[in-house]
Amino acid sequence: MELKLYDTLTREKRPFVPLDPANVRMYVCGPTVYDFAHIGNARPVIVFDVLFRLLRHIYGAEHVTYVRNITDVDDKINARAAEEYPNLPLNEAIRVVTEKTERQFHEDVAALGCLPPTIEPRATEHIAEMRTLIERLIASGHAYVAEAHVLFSVPSMADYGALSKRSLDELIAGARVDVAPYKRDPMDFVLWKPSKPGEPAWPSPAGITLPGRPGWHIECSAMGWKHLGEVFDIHGGGIDLVFPHHENEIAQSRCAFHSPVMANTWMHNGFLQVEGEKMSKSLGNFVTIRELLADWPDEAIRLAMLSTHYRQPINWTEAGLREAKRTLDHWYAVTADVTPGFTCADTLDALGDDLNTPKALASLHELRGEAAKGSKPAAACLKASGQMIGVLHHTSAEWAAWRPQSLAVDDAKIAGFIEARNAARKAKDFKEADRIRDELAAMGIVLKDSKDGTSWEIVR
Repeated sequence: MELKLYDTLTREKRPFVPLDPANVRMYVCGPTVYDFAHIGNARPVIVFDVLFRLLRHIYGAEHVTYVRNITDVDDKINARAAEEYPNLPLNEAIRVVTEKTERQFHEDVAALGCLPPTIEPRATEHIAEMRTLIERLIASGHAYVAEAHVLFSVPSMADYGALSKRSLDELIAGARVDVAPYKRDPMDFVLWKPSKPGEPAWPSPAGITLPGRPGWHIECSAMGWKHLGEVFDIHGGGIDLVFPHHENEIAQSRCAFHSPVMANTWMHNGFLQVEGEKMSKSLGNFVTIRELLADWPDEAIRLAMLSTHYRQPINWTEAGLREAKRTLDHWYAVTADVTPGFTCADTLDALGDDLNTPKALASLHELRGEAAKGSKPAAACLKASGQMIGVLHHTSAEWAAWRPQSLAVDDAKIAGFIEARNAARKAKDFKEADRIRDELAAMGIVLKDSKDGTSWEIVR
């Protein structure tokens, strides 16, 4: 099959040709570990997990290397550690926060059906590589030392801004530029800075006597180089990382290695809104993955995320989650007793067209229609095709048994409600029967009356 991917750098969709088909290499920016991951963080994790699965399918699992980093040195981490553990030395508090948050992240993304990356480097384990890159940039005239800082000289790179397609004047106008007297140019950015007392610190490069710590951008350049080489196949992340993070990564890596590119393909997923608004704590619509998993099945969250093409903005809604849950109910109903067959060619073709997941889902709906008519081959293909995008991994019994954690009821209690309602109806006390039905509905339980009796289902 042919795989075509959209490259943010060239603004075109073109056939993907790996540098080495026996070693396909992808880097995706991972979390800064100081808090629970939110639903916006989940989007790139799910999107690039689908790409990872597809690359493994095409080239073989042993021929794909997926690196997703952990950022464990950052001002936000320092602030959270000082806030949560004021009685601990800062470095010890930082270790507690980063280890706890990293564990939470792993639990959450595993629950969403994401495969672990091949390599998951931590920034603090790659200080030596960062120092080497910084020394190379200074030696080649692309970086300079000023007041115990090392800064990248943006004017030293003629085509800086190519990824975001903006001129230096436009970048300055649209960026939050740190004003510092030691900068030679307003757009110059930090590669290394002195540490404050108590903060994480390492011996500084370039003969600087004060201990310091790396800037954010140099971390990913160093980890990508260490594990994937000077040039690799795919670099991914959210659209918000295009500038300044990915633009600066390109500048550092290209200038350090004198290479025309850092990655052959740059991929970025679109923004996420919640019920039509930007997600923020001030609006009260800030949703963590952990909170969603308490109220919705894991695969419903994943399927809802994949219902929109990865490059488009996504409007995250409860209605979308309900629809994803209903879709999976139908798919599980027709794949209960089948072994996965071959992945549908239409599904693979859709995924090969720049991860067109909406089109892939349409092919699964068609298979479900055939399976509902009794076609076992269609059901087997549906199961395999669903598993290609990371769903239909539960047994039908597991899926049917799922309950939201927020519903503090059990089957016996619901049966008691139904019995009481039936008794009220038999006594022609329809007001009481309606009251019981409404009470259950408020708990997320909908009753269905038929000639065979009363059944119920969770509507969330």
